[in-house]
Amino acid sequence: MDAKRELRHAQGKRRRRDNVVAVSVGGAALIAAVVLQLTVFNSNPSESDYAAAQAGLSSPSASPSATSSAPATNSANIPKADTAAGKTFTGQLSLNGGAVGVELDGTKAPQATAVFKSLTDASYYSGLKCPRLTTADNFSVLQCGAKGTDTTDDPNFHWGPLENTPADNKYPAGTIAVARTGNNAYGNGHQFFIVYKDTVIPPDAAGGYTIVGKVTSGLDVVTKIAQAGINPGSSATDGAPVAPVTIDSFSLK
Repeated sequence: MDAKRELRHAQGKRRRRDNVVAVSVGGAALIAAVVLQLTVFNSNPSESDYAAAQAGLSSPSASPSATSSAPATNSANIPKADTAAGKTFTGQLSLNGGAVGVELDGTKAPQATAVFKSLTDASYYSGLKCPRLTTADNFSVLQCGAKGTDTTDDPNFHWGPLENTPADNKYPAGTIAVARTGNNAYGNGHQFFIVYKDTVIPPDAAGGYTIVGKVTSGLDVVTKIAQAGINPGSSATDGAPVAPVTIDSFSLK
């Protein structure tokens, strides 16, 4: 009888230990998944950022990156928000010959609208690339405005603050939002992303992502680019479009 009691006691301890291990592993996997998604809209993520995020999927010790210590100031060449405040600008973005109608909202996002109006007036985007595409069911965007085949941006061109970020973390199809460096409300740059299917993006330490406008026509141009697929990069659903995407022109009036 004593031997049976000892056996039952040992089995009970093992079950409790296994339950604790299962809960710990499940919690670590959830945290790692959030960490990976929080890195997705950095304007200029490095290969090491991608590698760390991917490693976190199988590492229970993964943790979010530290808050950026970058100054909360704009670069000297950033236009003032009041140049776009209260105004609406419409125009066209041409991608690989396909026309996408756009509208920017200077009431909800005056600083972002001022920046993009200034850049388009200077024909900054002509010939630039859209090097990043995500194809997950609830995470579907095309990121544009890079000079090369990765998302590296000019560190001397940064601005904020964040504007018009969704309280529910939802970015509906047709949203045009500003890409930025992680954990930095003044880490906006030249790049933007177009949401082609309803997407949810959890905020990072700085908050969400500035919604500057919307697509008014031609969202199918982006959808067709997505349907052609990706060359996987940071994950199986995040990489470069199979067919390279070039901005032919971007104009606003």
